[in-house]
Amino acid sequence: MSPDDNPTAPPSPDGRRFRLGFVPGVTPAKWVSVWRERLPDVPMDLVPLPVLEADAAVREGTVDAALLRLPVDREALSAIPLYEETPVVVVPKDHVVSAFDAVPVDDLDDEVFLHPLDDRLGWAQLPGRPAAERPATTADAVELVAAGVGLLVVPQSLARLHHRKDLVFREATGAPTSTVALAWVEDRTTDLVEEMIGIVRGRTPNSSRGRGTQQDADAPTRAAPSKGAQAGRAKPQKAGARSAAARAATDRQQAAARKAAAKNKPRGGKRGKR
Repeated sequence: MSPDDNPTAPPSPDGRRFRLGFVPGVTPAKWVSVWRERLPDVPMDLVPLPVLEADAAVREGTVDAALLRLPVDREALSAIPLYEETPVVVVPKDHVVSAFDAVPVDDLDDEVFLHPLDDRLGWAQLPGRPAAERPATTADAVELVAAGVGLLVVPQSLARLHHRKDLVFREATGAPTSTVALAWVEDRTTDLVEEMIGIVRGRTPNSSRGRGTQQDADAPTRAAPSKGAQAGRAKPQKAGARSAAARAATDRQQAAARKAAAKNKPRGGKRGKR
């Protein structure tokens, strides 16, 4: 999504608007769509951010939150991991790797690999042999792959973003994945930031959200009575009902006895002759 896809809209009637940053390869479209359905009166500005500047943009308030790749400075930012990206190796179209659907990076130890400064893959050990210099960006590294300088491992979304007809990419098994996350400054968790957090977490429109949510969760609540307690309260009611039924039955029996006695009692009148 480019800035042209998101023309600046006027602010909401109360002056609110939300600025969401995003780094190359990350597509915020599905979350933006949900935002516009739920908050049609609050415009969202999409702000493209270079990878190396994304953390600072969030910390300094250039954006309210950002979709970026981990790691981030967890002392300064809060982050919610959203999904993992598949790593791929980018090679010239005529490279032997192009004949496979996937290739273990350990099988490419003899190859020269480019390691751009904006790389966010958490390598324990870089594959192959390092190039003489580190390119500044992934885009620069892709150009060097096309020039035959070396190979490059990147998240699949970046390989697609920088796709060229003279290059191909294949899944790089054994390479670290990339984690995309929503990041923001905890001390600036506004109601709109909470709305965005709820959207990326998949909360429904009717679910609890907002800055009071955590306070409500931390507040003491009255425990619901247990089934045993409910049953304990129910027993006297049932016992009372049984006593009333017994009394009614006794009354009916006594009434029937009186009726029978009255029926069998000798009637008064003239006595017969002896």
